[in-house]
Amino acid sequence: MAKKRVAAIVKIQIPAGAATPAPPVGTALGPHGVNIMDFCKMYNAQTESQRGTVVPAEITIFEDRSFTFITKTPPTPVLLRAAAGIDKGAQTTGREIVATITDAQLTEIAQTKMPVLNANDLAAAKKQVAGTARSMGIKVG
Repeated sequence: MAKKRVAAIVKIQIPAGAATPAPPVGTALGPHGVNIMDFCKMYNAQTESQRGTVVPAEITIFEDRSFTFITKTPPTPVLLRAAAGIDKGAQTTGREIVATITDAQLTEIAQTKMPVLNANDLAAAKKQVAGTARSMGIKVG
């Protein structure tokens, strides 16, 4: 059996368990001829347990209009905002502190993001997450 040829790879960030055919899903997948409702049903079923967070998906679309997708870990800023209990980061970075998270929360976020970060160990992953927190006006203390 011959391998299917990849027509496109689409990366999209959608709230977990809440994908609908409306934008952004429809506008991202529509031009490729993919059955959008099938994707929405599969994505919602797979991410139902993570409802409330944003879960990126990488969709591989083949020439015969079939597709496969994998879900990634939520973006670091989304995890940091959830841990700090805020809606958005600082307006002026470096001058304003909007929240504080503990070192334990930082470690938990770093462990969650470890598979996708370019880090050799947990300490390096914590530094990357702490840098994102600093740029959002979140103090680690």
